[in-house]
Amino acid sequence: MVRLIFRAGLVLLVALGFAVPAQAQRKLPYWASIAAGEARMRTGPGREFPASWLYQRVDLPVRVIAVYNNWRKIEDPEGVRGWMQANLLRETRTALIIGEVRALRDKPEPSAQIIWRAEPGVIGRISDCLRGWCKFDVRGRMGFVEASSLWGVDAAEQRR
Repeated sequence: MVRLIFRAGLVLLVALGFAVPAQAQRKLPYWASIAAGEARMRTGPGREFPASWLYQRVDLPVRVIAVYNNWRKIEDPEGVRGWMQANLLRETRTALIIGEVRALRDKPEPSAQIIWRAEPGVIGRISDCLRGWCKFDVRGRMGFVEASSLWGVDAAEQRR
């Protein structure tokens, strides 16, 4: 009986030791977005470190640049870096319009019809990034925007 409990405990420890969250296995850096209405950035990977920033913008894109246990070192659109708990982030891809007002087009082509315009700072969900264009969705209003007009996607990124 003792031997069985010992083996079960050993199996559990081995399983826990090899269980790594899916996000932790990703190649760095990678893009994520803030999942919580209030998310604190900290100066180090732990609650004992002071908060340096409070984000109150769901879907704000961030770049994950380091992983430590259940903490992620992130960079925000302003270039500010710090640590955030992994459960405050999600893998949903979002991006932020940068620079000036940008045209959202009905096709991923510079000459395509403009169907919407988005001001700098507008956040949308992105998908179908290909050949320098991404489908950009702002609460159901969709169009294609040049990837170079977005923070949250690499200009050369190819996604399907």
